[in-house]
Amino acid sequence: MRIAIVNDMLMAIEALRRSIAKRADWKLAWTARDGAEAVNKCAADTPDIILMDLIMPVMNGAEATRRIMRDSPCAILVVTATVEGNMQLVFEAMGHGALDVIKTPVLGADGKLAGAAELEGKINIIGKLIGRGKQQTPALVAMGNAMADNNHLPPLIVIGSSTGGPAALLEIFRALPAGFPAAIVVIQHVDISFSADLADWLGRQSPLPVNVAEPGCQPEKGIIWIAGTNDHLIMTAERKLAYCAEPKGVFYRPSVDVFFHSVAANWAARGLGMVLTGMGRDGAEGLLSLRKTGWRTIAQDKETSVVFGMPKAAAECGAAQEIMPIDLIAQELISYVVRTE
Repeated sequence: MRIAIVNDMLMAIEALRRSIAKRADWKLAWTARDGAEAVNKCAADTPDIILMDLIMPVMNGAEATRRIMRDSPCAILVVTATVEGNMQLVFEAMGHGALDVIKTPVLGADGKLAGAAELEGKINIIGKLIGRGKQQTPALVAMGNAMADNNHLPPLIVIGSSTGGPAALLEIFRALPAGFPAAIVVIQHVDISFSADLADWLGRQSPLPVNVAEPGCQPEKGIIWIAGTNDHLIMTAERKLAYCAEPKGVFYRPSVDVFFHSVAANWAARGLGMVLTGMGRDGAEGLLSLRKTGWRTIAQDKETSVVFGMPKAAAECGAAQEIMPIDLIAQELISYVVRTE
């Protein structure tokens, strides 16, 4: 894979160069010292992946991501040391199409790289997403049988999202009323280091509280839970949320498919499942399993998706009953809950 570096700090560039040099199948495409230079270089020579910093002179990484995804799209991983106080820019970049975010590896005085293994893992995942590796479909994890009594279960809405997901989720949540009479659980592809920040960012702009799911918590009306680790969030037979390392071979962590399959197996009542913007196919098979158990299923449309990968896969396999633009989805959630009460 050809990988570009966009960063204004010489030490960070050197750390990223060394990280790339560890793999014979990775090549440095070019470097840029600010976002504007990156936009121009990407237009002339589009790499497979860009490692994009956030805070830079001339043009920041979020704006550079927006322009690159508009004019010469490619996979972008935000790699930055300046996370504190800049979460707005992190999720702005992800809203424009950055796939994930990770902290910059640090080059120590002894010449050793701290954080290089984590960066390599992220690049490997992105390589698979863009066709440089075999994608895997997760098997349904055995989780017991759901109890038949569903009289006391709240209406449940489950959402899977990835590239562009933070902005899409925010648009939906902003339009829901305070005290919304349904439980909501979200699987957003984001690293464990940033899941709490994502929940805080969404919660500060939403009428509903947004929390990171803790092991043993239960879906409740009027509360949004977001997966918060690099393990898979699952629904147990006791209708509680838990985390599970299996299946280990699935590179989407947390996986939308794994969660949706567990909900189909263990949530006795029906609900509404949806797949939003994102690269890859995660969520399609899980959404299909929900539809087969009688759930209402939706996928975001191409026109409003930053990347029409996950919704397209859900549509092609027959998992989505309806394809909808993002601005109509919140009203559909409200209407669905009214119909089922």
